[in-house]
Amino acid sequence: MEGLKPSEIHWVVNHYIGVSGGYLGDFSYASHREFYSNYCDLDVDVDAFAENTTRKKFAAILSASKPSAQAAILIGVARRFPPGSEMQRSTAAYQKLVGLAKRCRQVAAVEGGEPRITSDLVQRALAEATTLLNTHGPASAIDRLHTALHGYLRTACRAASLDLSGAPSDPRIVYYFKVLRQQHPGFEAPIAQQAAMKNILNSAATLLEQLDPIRNRATLAHANEELLSHDEALLVINLVRSLMQYFDAKLQLE
Repeated sequence: MEGLKPSEIHWVVNHYIGVSGGYLGDFSYASHREFYSNYCDLDVDVDAFAENTTRKKFAAILSASKPSAQAAILIGVARRFPPGSEMQRSTAAYQKLVGLAKRCRQVAAVEGGEPRITSDLVQRALAEATTLLNTHGPASAIDRLHTALHGYLRTACRAASLDLSGAPSDPRIVYYFKVLRQQHPGFEAPIAQQAAMKNILNSAATLLEQLDPIRNRATLAHANEELLSHDEALLVINLVRSLMQYFDAKLQLE
């Protein structure tokens, strides 16, 4: 997830809230303990963090939190320490703080767990995609997520010994996607709203056909001058992760 960088946490602690004589802003132990429920709507066990100062505890909690919780904490900081309450809390600094919170909210909604059907290539590509998402943003992660999905679907076909004799010389993602749907026993059982679900999966195949041009022309996989924007890149990541999770659930190999 694309949460706060260590340098950004340092800025929030030392340059926005401010530290004087080892104290974090005007926090006492009690007011810091109450801060998360009163200002952030979060249930945080402050005592679970072993750091021995409020400054260190706050930084550790912010660092350990998921991006959505980081956003809530930053908004809580903005409420607790509004612009103008101290010299360093200027309007520009406040806007930067709110901007960081907004960015933390705009993260991949679908978790990138490890699939049950996997290979060394899939595991490595997924790990690198997560690292790139966390450190460089969603547009940088698409190339590796594309590789992970391609490798996953190919591995799933081979693991089930499906007929790939009609494969083109360079099978793409959508080819393996269609083979699995047509041949794998996990798709044989009737389901509710079967016609509607068939249409949804047909539409998903159409979407997957666009992954190759997106990867090749709008990511850092090649020397592209125009990259996919943040929101569109997150949409692609969420779609790919959702489909991978769906297939992993359907392909019940014994």
